Amino acid sequence: MTWTDLKTRLDDAGYVASDELAMAIHIALQLERPILLEGDAGVGKTQIAKTLAEIEGTELIRLQCYEGLDAAASIYEWNYQRQLLSIRASADSGTSTGDIENRIFSREFLLERPLLRAIQQERPPVLLIDEIDRADEEFEAFLLEILSDFQITVPELGTITATSRPIVVLTANGTRDLSDALRRRCIYSFVPYPDRETELSILAKRGPELSPQLARQIVGFVQALRKEDLEKKPGIAETLDWAAALAGLGLKDLTDDPVALQASLVALLKTEADQATIPGPVAQRLAGAAG
Repeated sequence: MTWTDLKTRLDDAGYVASDELAMAIHIALQLERPILLEGDAGVGKTQIAKTLAEIEGTELIRLQCYEGLDAAASIYEWNYQRQLLSIRASADSGTSTGDIENRIFSREFLLERPLLRAIQQERPPVLLIDEIDRADEEFEAFLLEILSDFQITVPELGTITATSRPIVVLTANGTRDLSDALRRRCIYSFVPYPDRETELSILAKRGPELSPQLARQIVGFVQALRKEDLEKKPGIAETLDWAAALAGLGLKDLTDDPVALQASLVALLKTEADQATIPGPVAQRLAGAAG
């Protein structure tokens, strides 16, 4: 499969990828390397992993990163409650200490978290490690070992080697700088906000049925809105939500009903400060220039 074939398959599944992004994903798949996608929140990085899982016909396994993420939440932990119950039952039946220990530290009592589960699938899944820059540097270093060898050591069981190598997608929003070591192991692509034509294509594929004029107005308005001084610029998901809201309100033109237009901005502007930044007159100005 060529990179253009991949781009077509993504497009057929509703994801409009740039040439640069399609090429980066293609190279990552060919080399069996993780792909690191960096960009602002809302540009569609997570959706790439979901669409890849869809076109590959495989499972999506997601690890949402956060500060304090550790091995117990990401790799494995023991089911302590079941172990305790088993110890009590075995002790009452006169089972030896050694036999009890062998039983409670078996796969039966192991709780698989996303990273361990991802390397044990018969069919390679898509492993989404979302917002890796929100995790601590210590976890990032630990992750490097797994991505290098695709194996995990459980002291009580030994080394568990990957049954298949998952398709690994890492996303980052720029919360902190990632290590050079992690970047070296990944194919990299920066995902910007879509340009006007790309966003029109996305709206046509994933949004409600709209007249060409209203679709152009919506995209023009959102593109202009992103140039304003906002705390959180609207992403693609907000564009789609707003388009659905406008369709539900029955608006045919952004300039028809200034009151409805202003009220509908709750789908685009997600902080109090941003809503205050775009009062009625500003919204009407942007609507008049859109399209």
